Parts: sequence; C-alpha cells; structure tokens
Amino acid sequence: MHHFNPYTMIIQTALLLSVILQFGAFFKTLGLIRKTRFNVSWISISIAFFLMAIRRGNELMIFAATPEPTRVDYFNSWTAVLISLLMFVASFYIRRIFNLQEEIDKLRKQSEAKVLSAIIDTEEKERALFARELHDGLGPILSSIKMAFSAIDKENIGQKNKLIVNRTETSIDHAVTAVREISNNLSPHLLEAFGLKKALLSFYNSIAVSQKPALELEKYSIPTGLAKNMEVIIYRIICELINNTLKHAKASKITVAIFPHLRKLEIHYSDDGCGYDPDAKTTGNGLANIRSRVKSLDGKANILSKKNDGFYMKINIPL
Repeated sequence: MHHFNPYTMIIQTALLLSVILQFGAFFKTLGLIRKTRFNVSWISISIAFFLMAIRRGNELMIFAATPEPTRVDYFNSWTAVLISLLMFVASFYIRRIFNLQEEIDKLRKQSEAKVLSAIIDTEEKERALFARELHDGLGPILSSIKMAFSAIDKENIGQKNKLIVNRTETSIDHAVTAVREISNNLSPHLLEAFGLKKALLSFYNSIAVSQKPALELEKYSIPTGLAKNMEVIIYRIICELINNTLKHAKASKITVAIFPHLRKLEIHYSDDGCGYDPDAKTTGNGLANIRSRVKSLDGKANILSKKNDGFYMKINIPL
C-alpha cells in the first residue's frame, strides 16, 4: 500500500485540466470548419486535435493507475499539460485570425460596393446631364425648324416641293420623338415623377419590336422611402434583363416580381425562352453590368437557369 503523495495529486489535477483544455481546443477548431469551407486540411487538423485529446485522457488514466510514478512520468505529464495549454491558446488565436479575416473581407466588400456605387452614381449624373442637353438643346432647335417649315405657304409651291416639305416635317417629327425617347432612356423622367412601376411599364411599352413577349408584374411592393439611387439602379437592372430576353431568349412571356422579404428587397425575373447556361462563355456585357449594379447595392444575384429551360434570376438587396 503506497502512501498518499500530494505532488502526485497535483499532477493528476493538472492532467485533468490538460484533457479539458485539449477538448476545448478541439471544439474551437471544429467550430472553424465551416469558416474554412470544409477544407480537407482543416478537417484533418480537427481530427488530430480530437485524437490528442483522447490521448491526454489515456495518459491521465495511466498516471492515476501507476503506484509509484517515476521522474520520467512526472516529466511526461507536465509536458502533456504544457502542450495542451499551448494548443488551447493557439486555437483561441487562430479563431481570432479567422474572425479578423472575416472582418477584412466584409470591409473589402463594403469598399468595393462604395466604389461601384460612386461609379454608377457618376454615370447616372452624366446620363442626366446629357439627357438635359438633348432635351433642352436639340429639342428646341428641331421645334424651331418644324415651325419654320410650317410657315411655308404650301399652296404657292409646286407639287414636288410640297412633297419635300411634307416629308421633311415628318422626318422632323420622328427626330423630335427619337430625341425624347433617347433623353428618357438616359434619364427616366417618369421614374422621378411617377415611380418605378410606371417607368418600367413605359420603358416596355416604348420597345418597338413586332413580336415582343408579354410582361407580367406578378408581385409588386416597394417599401416607402426607398432611396432614389436604389430605384434608378433597380430600373436599370430590370431594363437590362428585358433587353437580354428580347435579344437572346425568343420568349413569349416575362415575369417580374419585386417585394420586401426579411429586411431585403427581392427581385425575381424570369422568362420562358430558350434558357441560359451559366457555365457558357458570353461575349456581351449585359449580365456583367447587372452583377456590378447589384454589387454596388451590396446585394447578391443568382442565376437559377439552364439551357432550353427558360431563364430565372433572383436578386437580394439589403434594405
């Protein structure tokens, strides 16, 4: 029967603490697997931490069952305690590094969104300026020419000249209409005056295509107080999607839904055309422009579509 050794009891307590620390390190690394996107190397490290925790528990049981521990047993035990402590501290700081990396990624995304927003805002201002110059500069000139031709006495000129005057007046009317349409496309006045829904319907109705698909606003609910720049960007996004459908889809129907959901504005756009393969290389900039505009609002755009099965895009924008 061996006598009670308080030093042995201290080491047993320290070993028990090392087992707890080892399992704590394991659970910390286990919690980081999702952040590493289930990286195989990190899963391997987590398994290694678990096996070392099991080993520490085994060392504790062996030490407790040893009648007279030797100096080597004491040394190994204190080494195990130190290793466990270091691994726990390391796992704590590794977690902090991951959290810091997440914060950096978040700041980078916010910075990118601000830069894109500034670029798009500048683009919209330039569009508005150019639209105003067209409307206020070229518009009055065309109107003056129209008035001048209207003042011509058509009864005192030959039939040939009369035909020329009539054709010129018609061409001027077409030019005035074209200037008005270009001005509105550059800076949609209806959007500012009557809102997004009216502007979208006006844009769609002005499209001069012989066989264009039917447009259905399946669900429309815009929160009050929506930022004006957000309305303009959403208008541009949907117009670009409609243009893509007209150019590539050969669709008979377009469906659009805009509504708030869980502090986000959701935009669902779909057509029943020839579909779209997300993996296929495209030469146009349509989808790239859409993604840039969505990103400028710190949103996400997902294409849930495949070839020969229509097109569907889901957009989420934080409110």
